[in-house]
Amino acid sequence: MAVHPIIKFPDPLLRAVADPVERFDVELFRLAIDLLDTMYAAPGIGITAPHIGILKRVVAIQLPSSSKSGIFVNPSIVEASTEMIRHAEGSVSMPGVTEDIERHARVRVRYQDLEGKERFEDAEGLLAACHQHEIDQLDGLFWTHRLSRLKRERLIKRYGKLRAS
Repeated sequence: MAVHPIIKFPDPLLRAVADPVERFDVELFRLAIDLLDTMYAAPGIGITAPHIGILKRVVAIQLPSSSKSGIFVNPSIVEASTEMIRHAEGSVSMPGVTEDIERHARVRVRYQDLEGKERFEDAEGLLAACHQHEIDQLDGLFWTHRLSRLKRERLIKRYGKLRAS
């Protein structure tokens, strides 16, 4: 359908809480396709509607090791393991910089599909980290706020230098 411009850090929209989706219609389907097209073009492995300036709880994810993409409407984590893992994370809104973030190793996500039917996904490893990262974004928590203040400041400085060059 369409590749949208991605909201770049430090735009305040990246700190806004997304609204739940209430209408499961053709507009939602179009948004899902646009999110996938924009994610592929970025390139990225996950994107939310707020990344393109639409404050709705919609996520698209496709891992590099998978040929299947997922669309998650109104996702929430309903279970999380006590075991933690560290993964390098970044954002389509802050391209060119990454940092290790600690996340739950396994999660269970409740979401709705594009028709509004409730579904569950059990995820581990990178997929679990992606779900947590994108749900944080829907809740207005940009990934850099999972870093210590010192690491966050250094990362923002690196990103500023990349943008200036």
